[in-house]
Amino acid sequence: MGLNDPQWGNKNNNNGGPPDLEELLRKLKAKVATLMGGKGGTGKPGSGTPMQGFAGGMGLIAAIVLLIWVGSGFYIVDASQRGVVLRFGKLVETTQPGPRWHLPFPIEAVEIVNLSQVRTVEVGYRDNVKNKMIKESLMLTDDENIVDIQFAVQYFLSDSSEYLFNNRMPDENVRQAAETAIREVVGKSKMDYVLYEGREQVAAAATKLMQDILNRYKSGILISKLTMQNAQPPEQVQAAFDDAVKAGQDRERQKNEGQAYANDVVPRASGAAARLIQESQGYKQSVIANAEGDASRFKQILVEYEKAPAVTRERMYLDMMQQVMGNISKVMVDQKNGNSLLYLPLDKLIETTRAGSAGTDVQPAVKAETVAPVTSQGNDNTAAQRARDSLLSRDREAR
Repeated sequence: MGLNDPQWGNKNNNNGGPPDLEELLRKLKAKVATLMGGKGGTGKPGSGTPMQGFAGGMGLIAAIVLLIWVGSGFYIVDASQRGVVLRFGKLVETTQPGPRWHLPFPIEAVEIVNLSQVRTVEVGYRDNVKNKMIKESLMLTDDENIVDIQFAVQYFLSDSSEYLFNNRMPDENVRQAAETAIREVVGKSKMDYVLYEGREQVAAAATKLMQDILNRYKSGILISKLTMQNAQPPEQVQAAFDDAVKAGQDRERQKNEGQAYANDVVPRASGAAARLIQESQGYKQSVIANAEGDASRFKQILVEYEKAPAVTRERMYLDMMQQVMGNISKVMVDQKNGNSLLYLPLDKLIETTRAGSAGTDVQPAVKAETVAPVTSQGNDNTAAQRARDSLLSRDREAR
């Protein structure tokens, strides 16, 4: 039967059509009255029994709702967390770890803050060092060079209430404070210092300065670590910078080689100078000793000379002649009573004597001896024999 059929909803409809709406409403009222404590709606109107049941059911529902509302105020704070209780948006208290309760919504609300969670903020890049943020990474050094620096900042919370009420975007605050601090430190440093030997010092100084900035903001944030991910010149001048670095390395290598050569030559020169100084000192002492010896010998000769001047003069003359003529191979014999000069072939004899004594490493001393003068020409053989005997005796004494 269609909805536009005039028989739809008829009480006496026995053809299997739609049920009667009034009957359905009546049954529904009866069920509600039964739930409210009534007798199924069989009582007379105005008797008051359904209303009493309805009031009792509403009280039960209100009690259940009240219990649920009161129970919604219970919460648990973990050991690494703190609970911040807000009453109509105003801070009431900060709760410690454990089970806690607050007045339920909408009177009070609680914010759970994790203090031990390490948070990370990237400066100069996002998620990957290849995804650069040029506006953040390019910085100017003290020597007017541009460097490309990328670093990450790790931090955690030190005060939950300051973190909630003094920060609108905590990560952005940390990023801006980090960028400000690193730009100030880099702006006071040389390019080589930032890129090479001073990277750790730059990170430490930037960490301290960034923490001071956040403390002035009362942000409740504590910086844990600043990690330099990348520090290099801009890509546009990377090739030229590499050439400059290689030139600097070559310069250092040549300086080291020169220093090594100096370390090798200077000690040798110092040793040679010390040796010459010692030799000169030795020569000085030798000359002084010889002079003192000569002076002492002269004093002794002077004493003897004063005792016998003629003998001393003769002895000094003989010593001087021996010293002057000691290296020659001629023997001169002076004859006081005649003008004739006697020549003896003593050079051959001396050479023969030296050749014979060379095997025994004995250097014979050849001395010139003044022979007694020959009185007459007829006695030449006797004088020669006497001179030969004197020379041989001198030679034996020298051996």
